[in-house]
Amino acid sequence: MMQRLHLTWQLARRFRKRRERSGFVSFISASSTLGIALGCMVFIAGLSVMNGFEKVLQDRFLSLIPHVEFTAVNERLANEQQIIDVGLAHPGVISAKPVIRTQGMVQQGAQFTGVQVQGIDTNQVQAIQEYMSKDVWQALRTEPNAVVLGSELAEKLNVTSGDTVILLVAQNANFREPKRIRLNVQGTFEFGGQVDHQFAYVSLTTAREMVGIESGATAVEMTLADVMQAQQVANEIGYSIKDYVYLDHWMRSQGHLYRDIQLVRMVMYLVLILVLAVACFNIISTLIMTVQEKQRHIGILRTMGLRGKQVMQVFVWQGLQNGLIGTVLGTIAGVILTLVLPDLMSWLQWLSGESLLASDVYFINQIPVHLQLADVVLVAVVALLMSTLATLYPAWRAAKLEIVQAISH
Repeated sequence: MMQRLHLTWQLARRFRKRRERSGFVSFISASSTLGIALGCMVFIAGLSVMNGFEKVLQDRFLSLIPHVEFTAVNERLANEQQIIDVGLAHPGVISAKPVIRTQGMVQQGAQFTGVQVQGIDTNQVQAIQEYMSKDVWQALRTEPNAVVLGSELAEKLNVTSGDTVILLVAQNANFREPKRIRLNVQGTFEFGGQVDHQFAYVSLTTAREMVGIESGATAVEMTLADVMQAQQVANEIGYSIKDYVYLDHWMRSQGHLYRDIQLVRMVMYLVLILVLAVACFNIISTLIMTVQEKQRHIGILRTMGLRGKQVMQVFVWQGLQNGLIGTVLGTIAGVILTLVLPDLMSWLQWLSGESLLASDVYFINQIPVHLQLADVVLVAVVALLMSTLATLYPAWRAAKLEIVQAISH
């Protein structure tokens, strides 16, 4: 069996190397190899970029956005600790923290700037502290009426560390008689995107004074081990809570980002299939013309005892060689392109003088990449499979040639 496969492989190599010197056939054959290589290269790089965006979404953006959140229907939660305990008892929950969220306006003379204020428990580890200095975080924990502003918000307000801002917070759901709170700016944080333009962080004690409650919190946010299970976990915990709350999760508020990534990924799968299909049509054309050219050789091989099944194997191997070469070259080129893509994008940004990702819109300012072995294997397998399928019809035609007709030709 192995000897027969070796024989058909060697015949396929000889047919491929010693084909009639037809420039057109050689061009089509090279085009098929190049098309498969380009398809594999571009698709590996594109999938790596999509994986990079998805990883940044989960590891960075969702570090500030609560995976699951329970917000009080009334002014405050009746028993936020009970919600925290129920959440922590769930196997899918990593952490549960009280939080107070409110909106206000910073007054500067006759101008007002909208701000989303987050009151957090500074005695617990918070994701936002990774985006500010240790001194600023310590000041937020210890200083009274301390506030940390987004870097772009602080620049817009033209304030720095040590300055004071007047925050107007609505009372009784209206701004007719807003409460005025004097806050001391302790520094800034820099996360990226609209967060830096709109958000400010204070301690829970300061936030309670803003919203007019003596204790407790207005919401509990939870971090999950698997962010894709947010809806299911939210429902399971919600059934165990006795308090009246609004149930929310990130897939409802920010899920469009994840769906956009998946949509682009599906489009890329379709593009890969189309590119490889064009390359495989070239393989079909090459093999059909090769069969026409090699009819006499096929007839002689049949008279020497080569069976029709083995003739079919010869041309399957010949077409598969184009696919194999293109797949190997494309896979290697795709991996290399993926590894150098961040530097290449940085160079293009420097050359054009413009950022490819605007930092005031997105929460990152460069193209992220994340190469996964599973994607590389998937692309290679699909390319080889389509290359193999493309050889079946020409190989079948070669196997069906009549011996006498092939020799006389």
